[in-house]
Amino acid sequence: MHPRARLALFTSLGTVLEWLPERLDVAVAKSLALGLGRRSPSRARLARNLARVLRGEGRAPSAELLERYVARGFASYGQYWAEGAKLPALSERAVTSRFVIAEGLEHLEEAFALGRGVVIALPHVGSWEWGGSFIASLGMPMTAIAEELSPPALFEWFKAKRESIGIHVEPLNGEASTKLLNVLKSGGVVGLLCDRDIAGGGVEVEFFSSRVTLPGGPATLALRTGATLLAAACYAGPGRDHFAVVTAPIPAQREGRLREDVTRVTQAIAEELEDLIRRAPEQWHVLEERFEAP
Repeated sequence: MHPRARLALFTSLGTVLEWLPERLDVAVAKSLALGLGRRSPSRARLARNLARVLRGEGRAPSAELLERYVARGFASYGQYWAEGAKLPALSERAVTSRFVIAEGLEHLEEAFALGRGVVIALPHVGSWEWGGSFIASLGMPMTAIAEELSPPALFEWFKAKRESIGIHVEPLNGEASTKLLNVLKSGGVVGLLCDRDIAGGGVEVEFFSSRVTLPGGPATLALRTGATLLAAACYAGPGRDHFAVVTAPIPAQREGRLREDVTRVTQAIAEELEDLIRRAPEQWHVLEERFEAP
């Protein structure tokens, strides 16, 4: 797709979803996602990813169970886009009133009060933007990293939308690490999606009983700055509400060579991400190939 056409598509669709009446926007987005998902090559990839998550005691899920989760996965992905588009049009009060549970919020509040910075490791589960907007309303605005998009105007549009809900966005480039270090040194919050190794060169760990690479950024930042390291996810539901889960602090102290420490801490992050994803596998929005064939 030509970059200008891509920009027009995303901005137009985002505007429509933002201003559609609530519930109708989610219903439209779910229907579109389900329809596209039936013909998308990403369907097989999502099925393989979910099969890995759903496997219990070494047994693969039945074909019927897996198909239900795949359909729910695409519907959830549509809901994610609709709710993300709607956020800029909602008041802060509306966002906070629709948080029914924030399990482990005390871990984040205690870490933030220390003033040493907080690193939150996030999976692509539910709506991380909704969670970011919620903690911003509590006085803990989050800085996140996002892939640069083509055309650049599309990235700027996404950036503006996220910053309008209290999430500061930095592009994934050579200056990103320095900017994140500065946020942490000032006692701020950094949220990093880290269940995909987008940039490559990640740390090899065990993840859902498979060897994969995950970004070493969260572990590296925590080890270098002394910031508290947490993992968290923000789930959609029940109904139109949302709830977040924040883990207890993940130990991130220096014990030896930096590379070995990064690997050890990233493995601990992977284990926390597994638990967060297992709570709602259908809300894990990773449509790329993530695991080698069993």
